[in-house]
Amino acid sequence: MLDGVMLRWFVLTAAVLLFVAVDIRNTPESPVLKWGFVLLTAYTGVVGGFLYVLGCREPLPGLHEQYVAARWRQVLGSTMHCVAGDGVGIIVGAILASLFGLKGLAEVVLEYILGFAFGWTIFQALFMRDMVGGSYPRALKGTFISELVSMNLLMTGMVPTVMALKSEIPAAVDPTLPSFWFVMSMGLLVGFIVAYPMNWWLVANHLKHGMMTVRPAAAAVGRHDHGAHAGAPGSSDAVSPMSMSGAAAPRPPVPVMALLSFVALAAGVAIGFQLRPT
Repeated sequence: MLDGVMLRWFVLTAAVLLFVAVDIRNTPESPVLKWGFVLLTAYTGVVGGFLYVLGCREPLPGLHEQYVAARWRQVLGSTMHCVAGDGVGIIVGAILASLFGLKGLAEVVLEYILGFAFGWTIFQALFMRDMVGGSYPRALKGTFISELVSMNLLMTGMVPTVMALKSEIPAAVDPTLPSFWFVMSMGLLVGFIVAYPMNWWLVANHLKHGMMTVRPAAAAVGRHDHGAHAGAPGSSDAVSPMSMSGAAAPRPPVPVMALLSFVALAAGVAIGFQLRPT
């Protein structure tokens, strides 16, 4: 029965991934977020494809700015960006842990370090450095806290999910088997759900970007000539959350949310160790 479920999952994932990879080329979204949705769909199958269509795909020509301006869609883009980048490092960590025989806390630490490192230094700071004038050091500084608290909640959901599934599917520790990839997909999916509320706080307090709109220069000029407003939510010329200095202080304060994220992470790891294979 489980083999049948996994087969259907991978077949549907392949079909939806092909659709997203082809269709998203015509969506006026930031290139890094386009890659993010492709990766999210690879991780979460039909769920990722559904989120792309409902949350990012332009419903009618010229409406992307207004469509993605809704707060929940902005938060979707923020959470997706986190999971897409961190997920690459986490999966690499899981593969390395299997190759070197690492288990338990050592495996979790390796996945956390690689996931955070890839998500922060590459998917956040490197790919989004243009939002702060092209300065990579400034982008690293501006994205550290947002990446940290989001990563903590991602792992809070992922660790117990993966450990619980591995206790039921022992073969899932082997990256050469489909069960490994199925379990990692389920873990990233649950991690996405758990990280969403934290990303809502980040976006609401201008600590992280959400969806954006990037159009060819000629199209952008045409839209401004017809009354489009520069800096509108979701537009490509909107002010970067990483560079906003005059915004009100976040509520709750950043240290409080950072502490809560570590408390949640510790609880997730503790639950995972109760569920891990014996």
